[in-house]
Amino acid sequence: MTVTYSRRVADAGLGTFFNLLLRWKGSIYKLLYRELIIFTLLYYFFSVVYRFVLSSDQKRLFERLSMYCDRYAELIPVSFVLGFYVTLVVSRWWGQFENVPWPDRLAALVGGHVRGADEASRLTRRTLMRYANLSGVLIYRSVSTAVYKRFPTMEHLVQAGLMTSEELRHLEDLPSPHNKFWVPCMWFVSLALRARTEGRINNDVALTAILTELNNLRSKCMKLYGYDWISLPLVYTQVVTVAVYSFFLACLIGRQFLDPAQGYPGHDVDFYLPVFTLLQFFFYVGWLKVAEQLINPFGEDDDDFETNWLVDRNLQVSLLSVDEMYDSLPLVERDMYWNESEPQPPYTTASAEHRKPSFMGSALDIRFNEFFDFGTHFLNKTTLLIICLI
Repeated sequence: MTVTYSRRVADAGLGTFFNLLLRWKGSIYKLLYRELIIFTLLYYFFSVVYRFVLSSDQKRLFERLSMYCDRYAELIPVSFVLGFYVTLVVSRWWGQFENVPWPDRLAALVGGHVRGADEASRLTRRTLMRYANLSGVLIYRSVSTAVYKRFPTMEHLVQAGLMTSEELRHLEDLPSPHNKFWVPCMWFVSLALRARTEGRINNDVALTAILTELNNLRSKCMKLYGYDWISLPLVYTQVVTVAVYSFFLACLIGRQFLDPAQGYPGHDVDFYLPVFTLLQFFFYVGWLKVAEQLINPFGEDDDDFETNWLVDRNLQVSLLSVDEMYDSLPLVERDMYWNESEPQPPYTTASAEHRKPSFMGSALDIRFNEFFDFGTHFLNKTTLLIICLI
């Protein structure tokens, strides 16, 4: 389920973000704690071996190996490679959200232009919107594991009422090896043309508006299909993963606290807990985990898209828009500002402090003496110039 915390950060203040650090669901701690435990245990394993198992000569060899790993681990460009990769992943994640198909605009057009209060007109409107929703569900079944688990076979779509047995037979009879999410869109077009022929759609302009919005919906479905088909290059994902984990494998030895008596540079103190190395692990591997969670938002992670909720919401809203709300209008009456030229909705006591005067422009409150001083200064300069010329 998507983790929403917008209300908690509505107002900036002391401790606003700190309160978010205490949450577990959707947190970096939930994603990272296993890797952090494994890294800490391995670090202490090498530390115990170095301190209590190795002989004196072996310790000197381990110390040279540690300084070698520490020196050359810094040559791995973790920050650059990882930062660019996460930027690409976040851009891709937001692009997928922007292409989630919402049928609201299409439902408004169908409800407004497919006229008729008889059962045939009602059936036409509902079927048009069911076709539009069916196209989206077929795409979700292709890209979302959650929706596929809900509708593992096409028969489940029939049982759910999203399509009829006759429609399933027509769909399966089509000789195409490709994804058939576009087929309900073609049914939509044929039914809309029939409605125009029967006079349920009054004019060609209305028909064009409906089909244009349908094509927009179909384009978004196609983009989701394309996002699922074309991933970020696997080689880049492998490079980032190898860079991060190889860096911290080197840190297991290179960041060990060495014997201060040996006088190695940078090893003047001896601690048992590598605080800053653990923080670095938390930041870098946490960054990688963010990319891992966002690279495919149609899974079942905490912050993945709620595709099953989208299926339910879109079907309910679109059918409600073209059926129960068809020609449904509250009583039209005068508003309370009927005789007022400057309506002012009241403020509550809690919101009164947010009432501000209208902004008129930053240059309108300049004092006149500023212009006068500028004019006097200009005249003085001009007079001095004339005297010099004479």
